[in-house]
Amino acid sequence: MAPTNQTMQRNKQLLIIDDDSNVVEYLVEVLAASGYRISGEIDPQSALRRLETEHFDLVISDVEMPGMRGLDLMSAIHARKPGQLVLLITAFGSIDLGVRSLQAGACGFVTKPFSINDLTSAIERAFRDRQMRREVVRITTPDEKLASRELVAESQKMQKILQLANRAARIDLPVLLTGESGVGKGALARFIHDHSSRCDGPFLQVNCAALPFTLVESELFGVRKGAYTDAKENRLGLFVEAKGGTLFLDEIAEMPLAIQPKLLQVLETGKVRPVGAGSEIATDVRIIAATNQPIEKALQNGLMRSDLYYRLNVIRLDIPPLRERSADLDQLVNHLLQSAQTKLKRQIHGISIEAMRWIRAYSWPGNVRELANTLERAVALAEHDSILLEDLAQATQLPIDDSLLTKAANQAMTLAELEVAYIRRILEMTQDNKVQAAKILGIDRGTLYRKLGDPN
Repeated sequence: MAPTNQTMQRNKQLLIIDDDSNVVEYLVEVLAASGYRISGEIDPQSALRRLETEHFDLVISDVEMPGMRGLDLMSAIHARKPGQLVLLITAFGSIDLGVRSLQAGACGFVTKPFSINDLTSAIERAFRDRQMRREVVRITTPDEKLASRELVAESQKMQKILQLANRAARIDLPVLLTGESGVGKGALARFIHDHSSRCDGPFLQVNCAALPFTLVESELFGVRKGAYTDAKENRLGLFVEAKGGTLFLDEIAEMPLAIQPKLLQVLETGKVRPVGAGSEIATDVRIIAATNQPIEKALQNGLMRSDLYYRLNVIRLDIPPLRERSADLDQLVNHLLQSAQTKLKRQIHGISIEAMRWIRAYSWPGNVRELANTLERAVALAEHDSILLEDLAQATQLPIDDSLLTKAANQAMTLAELEVAYIRRILEMTQDNKVQAAKILGIDRGTLYRKLGDPN
C-alpha cells in the first residue's frame, strides 16, 4: 500500500524561527497536527547552533527579527549547510523582497497575514521542488575520442554522415557541406581536417557572407603593397596562409559573383595571383565549402556559377537538422552542458527528467546552435545545481502535435488508440530506437513493449 501524504509528512523535520514566542507555539501546534515533526526557536543564534548538530528538512524563518534579519540568518544557515531548504515569512511582503529572497537562496516565501493552508502549500511545494531537483539525468564525462561536441552520432543519419566524412578525409578533394543554419557544418569541416593527412597543417575558416565586397579578393588571394589606397603592406591571403592545411569557405553561396571566376581558377590551377601582383603563387590547400541555402536554388537564381558549383561539389555531405536526429539529443545535451560548465566556471550535476522530456519534444528550429545557446543560458542563470524546466528559455509549454490530436478526434479514437498512435509517432521520430522512445515517453522499455503488444 502506498504511503499517504500524512505518513510522508511525519518523516519531515521542521524548524520554526520567530522572535515572537506566541507565533512559534501556534505554528508548532498546527503543523504538528498536519503530521510534521516540529521544533521552534525564538533566538536565531540558538537556531544556528541546533542546525550544526541536528537535521531539519526545512527551516521556516521570519524575516524581521532583533539582532539578525531573516535574509542574514538564511546566509548563515547556507554557510553551514549549503543545501538546507529555507522558507521565509514576512509581514513586509513585496515582489522585490520575494525576488531578493529567492536570489539569496530561499526555496519560497509567504507573506503575513497568511492562512495555514497558504503555509502548508508552500511547505509541500518546497519538498516537491526538492524532489524534482533530485530526479535528474546525471552529466557524465564525455568521450575524449569524440572529435566535437556537435558531432554526436547516436542516430543512424549522423552515423552515416560521419562514416562518409571519414572517407572524405582520406581523399584530398573538395567537399561541399549543406544543411540548415546551426547543424554543425563548421564542426564537420574541422572533423574532416583533423582526420585527414593535412591534420598537422592550419585550419582556416572564413565566412563569405561576412566579408565586405571590397575586401573579399584581397582576403582570399592576397594583395601587394600599393595596389590600392588602403593597401599599406603585402598580405598573403588565406589561400597561401592555409598552405599544407584546409581552408573552410562558409556560406559559399554568398560569395560575390565577380569573385567566383577567380576562385574557380584557383581551384583548377592551384595558383593565386594577389591583387596588384605580376606573377602567381602556388597553393597547397584543401577546400571545404558550406552553405545553409538550398544550393540548387542559388544556381537557378544566378547567385552561384554552375562551373564553380561542380568544382566544389566533388564530395557532398548533407547534414540533417536536429529534429531528424533526436537520438543524438541526450549525448548532445551532456556534451553541451559540460562545455557550458567549463566556459562559465559553474558546477551543474545534471538536468531534470522533466526538462529532458521537453528537450526531446521540442523541434529545435535553430538546431545544435540553438540547443547550445539554450543550455549555456540555463547554466548561467540556474539558481541550483541542476537544470530544471523553468531554466529553459523556450519551455513555456510542452509542444502539442495538433495533427495527431485532430486525426484522433476526427476518427473518434479511444484514449487507448490515441496512446498507441502517439507511441508509434515517437518510434517513427526516433527511427525505431525503443530505448530513446521510452525515454521520451517517460516509461521503461518493458512498458513500451506491453503497450505495443510486442512480446519482445
